Amino acid sequence: MAGSSKRWLPLEANPDVMNQYVWGLGVPEEEAEFNDVYGLDDELLEMVPKPVLAVLFLFPYNSSSDDESKEETATASEKKEVSKKVYFLKQTVGNACGTIGVLHAIGNATSHIKLAEGSFFDRFYKETAEMDPYERAAFLEKDREMEDAHSIAATAGDTEATPEVNEHYICFTCVDGELYALDGVKNQPVLHGPSSPESLLKDAAKVIQAAIAQNPDSLNFNVMALSKRQW
Repeated sequence: MAGSSKRWLPLEANPDVMNQYVWGLGVPEEEAEFNDVYGLDDELLEMVPKPVLAVLFLFPYNSSSDDESKEETATASEKKEVSKKVYFLKQTVGNACGTIGVLHAIGNATSHIKLAEGSFFDRFYKETAEMDPYERAAFLEKDREMEDAHSIAATAGDTEATPEVNEHYICFTCVDGELYALDGVKNQPVLHGPSSPESLLKDAAKVIQAAIAQNPDSLNFNVMALSKRQW
């Protein structure tokens, strides 16, 4: 799942870990937070704090996933052109999919989140705004501040972080009325049809349910929502 020899420790699918991570990098605590999604039926989705700005999905990853992703990306690219407003970057660092998912989540919600001026996120998105996905990946790979922050977050979870994992994060977001799955190992965002800020969580849940159905014997799934905090 990477194009370089650099490997980070994986991030635990834990809202507390993710929140300390993003709050430390420039998302004000009063602006947004990650929350667990305890189930994908309507009743449990209603429990998730709204509005939802992005959804992170952790799932089992194997060699067949690459073939499926290539086929899915090719099919999606034939249907409709990806909006240029989608913030997307490639993953070139091993085990960095959690950070890539976070960067996708925050990067496509900057119109809803007021980042702390001069913070890491504020600087990162401004400096990479005009870059293509590969240039952004190279920029991230050389960024020591993000690597250090990721390392701290990776060791903050309840389970011991090990370099070998078989799970992978992707992010779902709504841009220009369309639902996108953002996966750093793919060449471009994958379009999943019409959506809205109000229906993002339910629309993403449908795609996630279909993915889980393809691997019904596994328990290694996790869903978190990035929610705008309401005061």
